[in-house]
Amino acid sequence: MKYKDFTSQEVYYSNFKIENIYDKEDFYVLKLQENNLVLYTSIEKNNSIKKLRNINIAILTTNLSFYEFLKGFYTKSIYYDEISTKNTIKEKLFLKINKQHKNEKLQELFSALFLAIPISKVNRKIYTNLSISHLIAISGFHLAILSFIIYWLIYFPYSYLHKRYFIFRNKSADVMAFTILILFLYLLLTNMVPSLLRSFVMFFLAFLFLRSNLKILSFQTLALTFLIIISLFPQFLFSISFWFSIIGVFYIFLYLEYFKNLPKLFSILFFNIWIFFVFNPIVHFFFFDTTIEQLLSPLLTLGFSIFYPFELIFHIFSYGGFLDSFILDFLEYKFTVFDVITPLWFFLFYIVLSIGSVFYNKAFIVLNILMVLFNCHLYL
Repeated sequence: MKYKDFTSQEVYYSNFKIENIYDKEDFYVLKLQENNLVLYTSIEKNNSIKKLRNINIAILTTNLSFYEFLKGFYTKSIYYDEISTKNTIKEKLFLKINKQHKNEKLQELFSALFLAIPISKVNRKIYTNLSISHLIAISGFHLAILSFIIYWLIYFPYSYLHKRYFIFRNKSADVMAFTILILFLYLLLTNMVPSLLRSFVMFFLAFLFLRSNLKILSFQTLALTFLIIISLFPQFLFSISFWFSIIGVFYIFLYLEYFKNLPKLFSILFFNIWIFFVFNPIVHFFFFDTTIEQLLSPLLTLGFSIFYPFELIFHIFSYGGFLDSFILDFLEYKFTVFDVITPLWFFLFYIVLSIGSVFYNKAFIVLNILMVLFNCHLYL
């Protein structure tokens, strides 16, 4: 969708997918998507309106700036009608997940984990208070687990075919190519959420670089990934989840640069701890909620690497509700929440130091000092 085409007429009528529904007191606010266009509008309450359904809607386009068009905007709707269509694959999976859970929190949790369907604001605060929002939003962490599972599911049957018919081919490269294809289809299924798209592009580049004997893990790779995505989807410049994904990988590379010689067993735990603490000044510039329980985040992240694949298997075989009572007790824990805000001057200085750490050891030392001071201020 082009800005000039969209605003060439005062009323725009088209087919949109309902990405999310925000329940207000007297009306619904809908998050709608048509290809790369994302907008918000309000309609009267209607029980037949469902997530992932398509809707024909007429909206106003007057007084819309190019900046608003890129980042997503709210506009008034003047007419809509629902469309009766067969369930898409995503809708069928969504219903399959929901049928395995009686509680709405759990339905939202696993729909987000497997299909990247947005969570309501109220339930999202639970994951913010635990500092595990990065585990709920599908990203590189999930892609790594999925790629591992897919790779080995393909590897063994293909090995049989390879020995009989394709002995001349590179077996590992073929299996990886099939894995990338399946991951791409999954990316399309989730409507190319920014964090997953970043992960997929980096995964694809890593495959190409590995085949060409080029360095895979580098800041240059991250920069190339950023440029590719922004050139194709400029609206992601206004996506916090995209920026968090980029910054998160940046700090991972920074960790690998400076802590690569640590003992492996120690590094597994220290990695999660350091990433959690170094990211906090960035997170608290945008999200202020703070709880002491957030300190459990590194351990919960480690545990999630076991929890996620098991839950994926349980849901495939329709036993997704197996651990519901334990998960619900965990999610209904009552927090004592207080606000801590990263000042703008500190945020900008911290970003400069982070970038400087790529080139200067002293900048990295100062960065870690500020990291410790900020987290002491945050939790003590």
